[in-house]
Amino acid sequence: MSTVVLENVSLSFGARPIVEDLSLRIAEGDRIGLIGPNGSGKTTLLKMVAGEQQPDSGTIRFAKGAKVGWLPQDIAVEGGRTLMQLVRQSVPGRSELERHVAEAEAQLAEVAEQRPDDADALAELGERLAHLHERLSRFDLLYSDHEAAKILAGLGFKPEDLERDVGEFSGGWKMRGVLAALLFQQPDVLLLDEPTNHLDMPSVAWFSEFLLRWPRAFVLISHDREFLNEQIRRVVTFETEGVRQYPGNYERYLVQRAEEEEILTNKAKNLEREKEKMEQFINRFRAQANKAKAVQSRVKALDKMDDVELYRKRRTMRFSFPEVDRAGHEVVRIEKVDKRYGTREVLGGVSLGIYRGDRIGIIGPNGAGKTTLLKMIASELPPSGGTIQLGHSVKPGYYAQHHTELLHPRSTVLQEATSANDKQPVSRIRSVLGAFLFSGDDVDKPISVLSGGERARVTLARLLIDPGNLLLLDEPTNHLDLDSCESLTESLAEYGGTMVFVSHNRSLVRRLATKIWVVEHGTVTEFVGSLDDYLARERQRLSGGEEKAKERALAKPETKSVPPAKSVSTQPWTPPAPSLSRDEEKAKKREEARQRELKSKKVGPLEKKVAAIEADIAKLEAAQSERNARLSDPAVSLTDAERYALLDGLQVDQGKLDELTEGWESAQAELDAAKKELGLG
Repeated sequence: MSTVVLENVSLSFGARPIVEDLSLRIAEGDRIGLIGPNGSGKTTLLKMVAGEQQPDSGTIRFAKGAKVGWLPQDIAVEGGRTLMQLVRQSVPGRSELERHVAEAEAQLAEVAEQRPDDADALAELGERLAHLHERLSRFDLLYSDHEAAKILAGLGFKPEDLERDVGEFSGGWKMRGVLAALLFQQPDVLLLDEPTNHLDMPSVAWFSEFLLRWPRAFVLISHDREFLNEQIRRVVTFETEGVRQYPGNYERYLVQRAEEEEILTNKAKNLEREKEKMEQFINRFRAQANKAKAVQSRVKALDKMDDVELYRKRRTMRFSFPEVDRAGHEVVRIEKVDKRYGTREVLGGVSLGIYRGDRIGIIGPNGAGKTTLLKMIASELPPSGGTIQLGHSVKPGYYAQHHTELLHPRSTVLQEATSANDKQPVSRIRSVLGAFLFSGDDVDKPISVLSGGERARVTLARLLIDPGNLLLLDEPTNHLDLDSCESLTESLAEYGGTMVFVSHNRSLVRRLATKIWVVEHGTVTEFVGSLDDYLARERQRLSGGEEKAKERALAKPETKSVPPAKSVSTQPWTPPAPSLSRDEEKAKKREEARQRELKSKKVGPLEKKVAAIEADIAKLEAAQSERNARLSDPAVSLTDAERYALLDGLQVDQGKLDELTEGWESAQAELDAAKKELGLG
C-alpha cells in the first residue's frame, strides 16, 4: 500500500527545472536514499512531500490519516520549555488532549463547589473526565516518557539534560532534540535531510541501529556512504537526464549505473561500426548503375539511424594538492594542556605528539573537546594551561565549519579565493575554483547567494590555494554532497603533508586515519592504527570485560571448609525410572502419534512455502541472467524500446527478488523455529 504518491509532478525555479513529470510512490516500509549533487533538488523534493513547497503541476496524494515527519538541515528552536517537553509535546494531539483534561477537571471542581447537590451534572462531568483520562492513558502507553528518555539518551543527552530549557543548548544539540522528537512521533513517512550532520560517531552508531529497526517508510539524504548502504533499499537519484530510480543500496546503484553506461557504450560502438560499413558500401558502389538500388536503400537506412546518446556524467570536484614543503620530524608538541570554560574543565593534562606524515582522526562524543583541541593546535584558541608548540618549518592550514560564516557576503567567489593568497596568479586561482565546480560566470557570484554546500566548497578552495604542510580539518564533509565527499576523500588520501581531522563520517575516518585520538572525560587517548583496528580492539576489550564478569558471576562463593560425615555419599543419587502400566504405555503411544501428526501439520506447510519461494527466486534469477546476457552482448542489436524494456524488467524483477529474498529469510526462520520447537533439530 502506498503512503505517498507523486503523479506527474513538475517544479521550476525561474527558467531552471527542478523536476519534470516526476512520478514516485512511497510505500509502507520503503527505505529510500535520495542522492544527487548540491542544488539538484533533493531538499526541494522533500519539502514538496512535507507540504512546505507546492509543485507547479501534478498531484501529491497521501493515504488517509498518514503522518509525515520532516527533519530539515536548519531549524529554529525557541526556548521556554524543557527538552522532555519538546519531545513529548511534539506528538500531534497530546497538547489538545491535555487541554481537554484540564478543562474538564476545572469544570468538575467548579460544579462541586457551586452545585454540590447536582448529582447528574457531577456524574456527567466525572464520566467525561474518566473517558479523557482513559484516552490519555492509551496515548501515554504508545508515547511513553520512558521511550522519549531512551531516544534522547541514544542521541547523546544525559539524564540531567531532560529538564533543561531547550534555549540553553547549542544549535547542534537543538537539532538532536528535534530529531529525537521526530523519532518519538513515529510518523508513517520520515523525511531526513542530512540527519547525521550534528551527530558524533557514537550517536551515529545508535541512530543507525534505531533506523534499521524502523518499520515505517523513510526518505534519506546523506553524504555518509556507509550510513546510506546500511539503511536504504531503493535509490532515487537526480541524474543529468532526469530523476531515476534503482533498487538496492548505494553500492548496488553504482553497479547498475556503470552497467547502463557500458551497455550504451557498446550500443554506440555497434551502431558506429554499422554506419561505417554502410558508408563504405555507399562510397564504393555509388558510381555503379547496377548497384544504384542497393546504394539508395543504404542511404535511406543511414538517414533513419539514430545516434546513441551516452550518459552525461555529473560534474564533480576533481582536484589534487600541490607538493608541500617538508616539515621537521616533530610537527606539533602538546605538553600538559588544560582547557577550561569558567569552572568547567574540558581537557586536563593532555600531552601528545604529532609527527611528520601522521594522519590522525579525532573521534569521541560531542562536547568532549574534539573541536576545542583542534582549535588550540590551529592557534585559534589559547589553552588555559600547558603549551602547544609547532615544529621546524611547519605551516598549518585550517578548515572549520564556522569558517564558511566568515566569508564576506558581498565578496565574489573569486575575491574570496584570491584573499587566501593574493600572490598566487589569477590563472592558478581560477583553476582551483574550476576544480571546485566554480567556472565561467560562477566565480563572479556574491557569497550571499550561495548555498551551504557551495560556501563549504569556497572555503575548501581557499585552503587548497595555500594548504600548508599541516592540515587541520573540522568536519570537512558536512554540507557536501556524496560525490564531493568521495572526491575530497580521494584527494586528501594523496595529500603529502601531515593531517589531523575531526569527523563523524566513518568512510572518511576509515579511509584516511592511521592513528586515532579518542577524546572523552577530559582526556585524549592515542591508538596507533586504523578505525577498524581501533573498533576491533574495543570490541575485544569489551568482550574480555564481559567474559571476566561472567567468570566472576559463575565462580562459587567462598565457604568455610566442613569435613563431610562418613555416611555421606559423594555421588548424587538418582531414583530408578518407574515401569509403565499397559494403559500408560498406550497413552504414551497415542501422545507420540499426536506429536507426529502435529509435526506434519506445522512443519509440512512451512517446508512447502520455503520450496515455493525458492522456485520463484530461481525463475526470476534465470530471467535476470537472460536479460543481462542480451544487454551485455555487443553482437545483439537492440532498439531503444527493447533496451529500455530490458532495463525496466531488470529493475522491476530486482525489486521482486529483494522482496522474495526477504520473504524466504522470514519463512526459513519460521521453519527453523518450528523444527526446534518440535525437537526436529
